[in-house]
Amino acid sequence: MNASRQVASVEGHRITLTHLDKVLYPETGTTKADVLAYYAAVADVLIPHAANRPATRKRWVHGIGTTENPGPMFFQKNLEPSTPSWVKRHAITHKDHVNTYPLVNDLATLTWLGQMSALEIHVPQWQFGRTGTPRNPDRLVLDLDPGDGVGLLECAEVARFARVILQHMGLEPMPVTSGSKGIHLYAALDLSYTSDQVSAVAHELARALEADHRDLVVSDMKKSVRPGKVFVDWSQNSAAKTTITPYSLRGRSHPMVATPRTWKELASAELEQLDYKQVLARLKRREDPLALLTAGSFEHAANDAGVPNQGSAPALVTPDRLTVYRGKRDATKTPEPVPASPAAASAGTSFVIQEHHARSLHWDFRLEHDGVLVSWALPRGVPVTPTQNRLAVQVEDHPLEYGSFEGNIPVGEYGAGDVSIWDRGVYDLEKWRDDEVIVTLHGEPDAGLGGTARFALIRTSDNHGSKPANNWLIHRMKPSGGASGASRTNARPSSGPAAEITPPPPKNAYSPMLAAAGSETDLGVDLGADEWAFEMKWDGMRALAYVSLAEQSVRLVTRNGHDVTASYPDLVVDLLAALAPGTETPETDAAVLDSAVLDGEIVAVDKRGRPDFGLLQTRMKLTEAREVASAARKAPAQLMLFDLLELNGHSLTGLTYTARRDRLEATVTATGSTQVPPRFDGDFAEAFQTSRQLGLEGVMAKRQDGRYTVGRRSRDWVKIKHFRTQEVVVGGWRPGRGNRSGAIGSLLLGVPTEGGLRYVGRVGTGFGERDLADIRSRLTRLVRKTTPFSDIPSTDAQSAVWVRPTLVAEVEFAEWTATGRLRQPSWRGWRPDKVPGDIASE
Repeated sequence: MNASRQVASVEGHRITLTHLDKVLYPETGTTKADVLAYYAAVADVLIPHAANRPATRKRWVHGIGTTENPGPMFFQKNLEPSTPSWVKRHAITHKDHVNTYPLVNDLATLTWLGQMSALEIHVPQWQFGRTGTPRNPDRLVLDLDPGDGVGLLECAEVARFARVILQHMGLEPMPVTSGSKGIHLYAALDLSYTSDQVSAVAHELARALEADHRDLVVSDMKKSVRPGKVFVDWSQNSAAKTTITPYSLRGRSHPMVATPRTWKELASAELEQLDYKQVLARLKRREDPLALLTAGSFEHAANDAGVPNQGSAPALVTPDRLTVYRGKRDATKTPEPVPASPAAASAGTSFVIQEHHARSLHWDFRLEHDGVLVSWALPRGVPVTPTQNRLAVQVEDHPLEYGSFEGNIPVGEYGAGDVSIWDRGVYDLEKWRDDEVIVTLHGEPDAGLGGTARFALIRTSDNHGSKPANNWLIHRMKPSGGASGASRTNARPSSGPAAEITPPPPKNAYSPMLAAAGSETDLGVDLGADEWAFEMKWDGMRALAYVSLAEQSVRLVTRNGHDVTASYPDLVVDLLAALAPGTETPETDAAVLDSAVLDGEIVAVDKRGRPDFGLLQTRMKLTEAREVASAARKAPAQLMLFDLLELNGHSLTGLTYTARRDRLEATVTATGSTQVPPRFDGDFAEAFQTSRQLGLEGVMAKRQDGRYTVGRRSRDWVKIKHFRTQEVVVGGWRPGRGNRSGAIGSLLLGVPTEGGLRYVGRVGTGFGERDLADIRSRLTRLVRKTTPFSDIPSTDAQSAVWVRPTLVAEVEFAEWTATGRLRQPSWRGWRPDKVPGDIASE
């Protein structure tokens, strides 16, 4: 290929090759002719890894450019109209469009892509069947990506750790140096499991690696936690994600290649990424080390139902309901039972509730079902009365043998801490669905439940994302048959409720939509004035209100599922008046209003009428009628409503923000404590200035056409503050000096991550004398011997008193430092409406 233009015949297809002398990699002088020659030479080993998969291309039509001046890259999925008719293709229907992708099944297609300067070819872990139906994945992949401060050798070390776990699962991993910075690990699968199932296994494998090697491995997607560690990216097993094809070139300053390697090579201290010339030389003296990955899968395509035909990849792995459980535990290090497989499905109805003193105290609620213990973690314990709803986080299934487990899980192992049985027995089953479970537990007379208790578990988060929803609500029900009263419960007893009416759990439980932190620039410079609406940001406690006018009942539930109705009876009365029965709904049929689910913020106002979070804290967690009435007189509360999620049993979450807001304003009549604050359409400057004049935190920007995404954080809602705040977990304190001698000098703060409690600094200002006394009283009960932080510097740990990290607070601060610490934090107060699992870095 010496001329600038040629017409080539490739597998019977005529392809015009142009600009063959164009330099695509300036730093090495590599031309388009060199690229085409490379792809022709590696076609026999590249095509089996890309065949029958939708190919996404990265094109550098004008070349890669240099490190200082990179060339423009075009990311291309859909085929252009000029694509030759002989290029094999299949279409994928997305949510709002259809893309047609090429299949790199032959040298002619590979050559045509090279002519288009498509240097990188990316494909998913699944193939199309014969008629174009996507099959289940035939391979698992882990992307080991080094953060700042680590490199390829650290990735190789993590690859060896992962190899051991994968082999124990019946998989044989094969490494590929990515041609960029890291390493990809592939393992062949049969076609028995969906992409979601494979993703779940890969995610738990990544978590297990992180738990065992916290100093080197991270599985969190946030880039801020990756420096000095290797990120194990499990997400590329999603059906919608792609990975660069083995033997593909990379669009870097040098023509590097995603190169299959041997484990012997990965053990070398001289390990490095390889360029295309080195790969060509390797192929002259050795076969493809990754050949086992495609054995039979290209020549013997499965049918469209995803059932493997004879000759397809062997069944190297058989995930079962305990795969995730086993992936988190090493049977040689933990006393927990680690059976090879679940028990056979049976009609057993045992249950166990275990008290677990791990990183944070919680209760594990487990029900025998289909040969395993289906399990939930209860951060706030078992509900005591029917007035309480509490968060229940579904975790991995546990083996039946766990029903009798008590003991200490060693430090460094998953769930390290003391486990004891709080109660156990058998249960009567009323209902078991994917989103609702109702059981009556028959416990031991002198144990935690005190006998018999009836519970409903209701899923509160949606199940449409790439990973299974796991947030549930656990509600203590009245005994079946309508008997009054509730059984005694020995966990976290509380005084009687202030409200007399105890409504049933909501038919449809929701989790609030969450906002992303941002600034005015996040709203987009080219957006029209009608793209956004703005609301005030209230300094209070988020709550969903479930209102039944037929039963004259209201249930107020916080973001993490706690029922706080008993603490705010004044709001109940006014909210029922604001949605008076007989009101016509803003629907086309003018139906009579019967029930509603509303989203809002509970705030306490000071004498000037401004929200005061410190004042609101005096009302939190009060349930005794006399205390509630006294607090209500001193700190009157208001419910600021800003969204309508359901009307007369019909969900409105699929409507736009504007449509929901219009219905809210037509449905609710403002009363003394129930308000629908005004919205500012399209005028950020006016809204932001108004919030400043009112002494508020800032504004909430909401996209006019945005939908309500239940239980998720979305960029359709952006919170923009006048000052910065951060919710934190208190992990200890340092004694004071001078005028604080004998008292608390500063609190040691952290933010939970999957790797533990990350230290973010200490706060020693913003306290009043009463604050210090209250803080000391709360923390003294939580003292422990060891630090809860994973990374606290020795200078900050000097003379520290450590506590169990169960209490959440909020601080105001200037900015984050480069090392991830809070600069100039100042105490704002406790957040009893939050638990550590709710907290993340703003």
